[in-house]
Amino acid sequence: MIVDIQRFLAAESPHWDELSAMLDRIDRDPAAPLPLEEARRFHYLYQRASTGLARLAGFPPDHPARRRLEPLVARAYAEAHSARAAGRRFRPLVWFFAEFPRTFRRRAAAFWVSLGVTLAGVLFGGLALYADQESKRVLMPFSHLMQDPAQRVQEEETAEEHRLDGGHGSFAAYLMTHNIRVSVTAMAFGLLFGLGSVVLLFYNGVMLGAVAADYILAGQTAFLAGWLLPHGSVEIPAILLAGQAGLVLGGALLGGGSPDPVRARLRAAAPDIVTLVGGVAVMLVWAGIVESFFSQYHEPVVPYWLKITFGAGELLLLTVFLAAAGRAGEGRA
Repeated sequence: MIVDIQRFLAAESPHWDELSAMLDRIDRDPAAPLPLEEARRFHYLYQRASTGLARLAGFPPDHPARRRLEPLVARAYAEAHSARAAGRRFRPLVWFFAEFPRTFRRRAAAFWVSLGVTLAGVLFGGLALYADQESKRVLMPFSHLMQDPAQRVQEEETAEEHRLDGGHGSFAAYLMTHNIRVSVTAMAFGLLFGLGSVVLLFYNGVMLGAVAADYILAGQTAFLAGWLLPHGSVEIPAILLAGQAGLVLGGALLGGGSPDPVRARLRAAAPDIVTLVGGVAVMLVWAGIVESFFSQYHEPVVPYWLKITFGAGELLLLTVFLAAAGRAGEGRA
């Protein structure tokens, strides 16, 4: 029984407003899943509104408070018990262009750690090669990179027939599967409480730094940029996002002071991890196509300025995409 209706309304109305706003957001973007914390909040607000409606049962049906609360509780009930969530179709375009960038931003802290570890590896690899050219044998990931940069550039620029002519499709497929495998490994290493992902990111950074230093010290910076930027402007961020997913997984295992059990933390993090890895796979498919059909052609066939401009444009578009896409549904993600 409510003794002071005005006091009751003053205490409960903010919660009703919050529940109404949450339902409006759900109606605007019904395909977007509710994060765990927001789902818990929705359940709490729904229970509180239902309890409030029960307390208003003694008031006339046309009382303003009942007329406001009854449809609100009905909406919340319909949302909580409808089969809409179970019957939602997967919409690839909505997922990639909205949910993927929203997930990236929601887990941005892990990305900055991934980027920081990789940059530390780049610095270490570059300085190690600068200090000791003999370390090239240890730092270079592939045997063909042991070749003198100036000699390789001369061979690439004077070759009359390109070595990949007729084999672009198979080479692109190899690059896609290889890079996706590396990315999944970077994520899976998060099972070692994130430490495995950190080690792999640092190692990749060391290799990248060593290769870059080798070509820069040989005076082949233009060739390096024209060779790596077209595909690397997407491929390298994709590896960083894979590391981000691994760090999210490691964070869920560690808990970070969360009172929830490990199983609940993993269940809450799993959708974000899957979304990040799926987005990485799409990025690497594009990077593999570009690397096979464009990156491997050099001057005089394709001028370096064109390749560098193309790669820089890709990086700019990717940055804008991850920073801004899906903002319309940000309140629900």
